[in-house]
Amino acid sequence: MLLPLKKSINQKVIYTPQGCESIQLWIKREDLLHPDISGNKYRKLRYNVERAAMLGFDTLLTFGGAYSNHIAAAAAAGKELGFKTIGVIRGDELEYLDNVWTENPTLAFAKSQGMQFKFVSRTDYRLKDTEAFIEQLKSEFGSFYLVPQGGTNEWAVKGCEEILSDEDDVFDFITCGIGTGGTISGIINSAKSHQKVLGFPALKDDFLGEEILKYVNKTENWELIKDYHFGGFAKINEELVRFINDFKNQTGVALDPIYTGKMLFGIVDLIQKNYFPKEARILAIHTGGLQGILGMNYRLSKQKLNQLI
Repeated sequence: MLLPLKKSINQKVIYTPQGCESIQLWIKREDLLHPDISGNKYRKLRYNVERAAMLGFDTLLTFGGAYSNHIAAAAAAGKELGFKTIGVIRGDELEYLDNVWTENPTLAFAKSQGMQFKFVSRTDYRLKDTEAFIEQLKSEFGSFYLVPQGGTNEWAVKGCEEILSDEDDVFDFITCGIGTGGTISGIINSAKSHQKVLGFPALKDDFLGEEILKYVNKTENWELIKDYHFGGFAKINEELVRFINDFKNQTGVALDPIYTGKMLFGIVDLIQKNYFPKEARILAIHTGGLQGILGMNYRLSKQKLNQLI
């Protein structure tokens, strides 16, 4: 059994600043594709697991942080499709924490799906793409199909090219949050000539443009909006928490705090600043990742800050 091709629904939302009502904002609900293999992770894993099966592998190995959406999704996909899964996790201190399985909902979920873990130091984790590190993993675990951190490779981009459908041709702007660049690459490749793709990086790093250029066949229909990372990956403040909670109260749509929440914050701010022309039609891709809310709320509670609803 493999992951079937799915089409997500578009939901119109009323959340635009006063005086900007002529701009239409829609959300493509990729977060509803699957209860556990969420959003863009479903797209990224679809052809990777198909290729793994075709090549005869029965084990998937991948990389991620302690709260990684990708780790959770890979574990769920493995259980559903009959693959063993191994997660190489950044942070060897986690291996020795007695409460890691009760205080980290992401790793606890992945463990419940049968994932086996290898915790490595942050120094060793930087070597994850080297041949020597991969060979060491093979000597420890045997044969496996390797899925990169975040799931991004040519097969992931192929899956993300299926996010847009013919009914999305009416939109002028397509937007998405960016981690490793695979999702926006697929969207850029499938966007129509009259559409502009806007990417909202969750990281402060400047390497994303170069990464995206490895996978796209177009160069002029996209732009990276780098002003809404809130200080870097997984960084959040009270203003963003208020926005995400207000957005959910007004629209019924939950946003993750790492990617989609920051993207929607940026879109609304750009609307206020007249970035978009009048009558613009915007389609924001909801890439899922809602499992990360539990982990973020744990961090917020320790800082005695308001939590996400």
